[in-house]
Amino acid sequence: MFGRGGNAVDAAIATNAAIAITGPHLCGMGGDLFAIVYVDGEVHGLNASGRAGSGADAASLRREGSTEMPFRLDVRSVTVPGCIDGWMELHDRFGSLPLATVLAPAIRLANDGFAASPLLIGALGMMSEEGRSNLHEIAEQATHPGARIRRPGAAAALAGIAAGGRSNFYEGAFGDGLITIGDGLFTREDLATNQADWEPVLSTDAFGVTLHTMGPNSQGYLALGSSRLASRLDLPDDPDDERWAHLLVEASIAAGRDRPQQLHDGADGAELLDVIDGRLDEIDPQRASRRWAPANDGDTTYLCTAGRSSDGREMAVSLIQSNASGFGSHLVEPNTGINLHNRGLGFSIQDGHPAEFRPGRRPPHTLLPMAATRDGALAAVLGTMGGDAQPQIMLQLAARLFHHRQTPGRAIAAGRWALEGPTNGFDTWTSSTGPGVKIEGNAPAGWVDGLAARGHRTNSAPEWNSGFGHACAIVADRHGMWAGSGDPRAVVGSCAGG
Repeated sequence: MFGRGGNAVDAAIATNAAIAITGPHLCGMGGDLFAIVYVDGEVHGLNASGRAGSGADAASLRREGSTEMPFRLDVRSVTVPGCIDGWMELHDRFGSLPLATVLAPAIRLANDGFAASPLLIGALGMMSEEGRSNLHEIAEQATHPGARIRRPGAAAALAGIAAGGRSNFYEGAFGDGLITIGDGLFTREDLATNQADWEPVLSTDAFGVTLHTMGPNSQGYLALGSSRLASRLDLPDDPDDERWAHLLVEASIAAGRDRPQQLHDGADGAELLDVIDGRLDEIDPQRASRRWAPANDGDTTYLCTAGRSSDGREMAVSLIQSNASGFGSHLVEPNTGINLHNRGLGFSIQDGHPAEFRPGRRPPHTLLPMAATRDGALAAVLGTMGGDAQPQIMLQLAARLFHHRQTPGRAIAAGRWALEGPTNGFDTWTSSTGPGVKIEGNAPAGWVDGLAARGHRTNSAPEWNSGFGHACAIVADRHGMWAGSGDPRAVVGSCAGG
């Protein structure tokens, strides 16, 4: 897209669309999207996370005996997907190439076919028989790595979007199928409503830069709040020191321990940051605090782009898009074959909870794109997949990039820790046992024993493990040069410049 005269937004949409076709186990048109766009000193935030349908009813789930939202194979975990409205808003406001040009590579991949990646084959192998049956179009073609997969329904949906915009998607074949399988959950009015809103970004100063992310319903405030706490701590000069890991773990727990009670689409991000600021005394420099709120790994695509547009404007995009968990709900819209996310898993079904499953509500979201500025100039765009661990990964990257001034390659390749719950990547803060600390196999040798000695419940994981995210970053130095890095944990990740 850059080579065709496009800008960073054109490149971001085109890339996301291509991955939506080739990586349905990670993201897709049936999922949600958040983005931060930097243009000549201004930072803009886009919330394209979908809302619950008009038939959303937590009381019915309670009557069935449920204590939490269904995880898979239940349409009630599906909200109206926000991805396409996100693309449209990005393109309408900042795009420079025709939408048909931007979507052409994805349409070609869907029509002509693409090679099944090893990760796609592996993800299909872990699905239930019912899930594989629902996703039969992909499952029947993906017989081995390299097998050609065609998605004609998705190609037709993309072509319709390119020709006629969002109405051809939400009010066309996709919308018809969603209403059918929703069986009362969604209405025509739900699908006619734009799911994407431009919102003020949530910003804070930490590590010598200003960090920017999305406010609630995104959990991005946790990355900013923990960064603010960490900036006030006496961090060791060497980030390989186990005390560095301990202090950042404690900052993350202090920031996130009440997330289930605080995160909802009506929360005030600035107020939440102020509350976290008051928890500095909860952090013991020597011992684990053992504080948490008593009482699901994610699959996501993150990408970033940066460059000058044809009219000379400096522009960068931090974009994150997801099905929530793997193939999402393991349900498929029948007319297009597009699999549907399960982002509704973030809702509560507790009566009166601020994030209760109700019509028109956006669920609490793990997705958090991030950007950093220094004196108004762009310092970086960065982000990662990783479910509940995303704020912790962003905290570690921000500290390495801006406090320790590491290169993006070195910062991203460094071993990581992550807080974890007992079941999946979305129960870190809801387990009655509190979060443990998972430590990557390529982390510094002293972290496992050192953190355990300080009272943390530790667990070792393999080297270069995807449970610690697939991070990407583009960083600007003080001389206007760019450096970027993909993540060695991401088998299908890449970084390119020109």
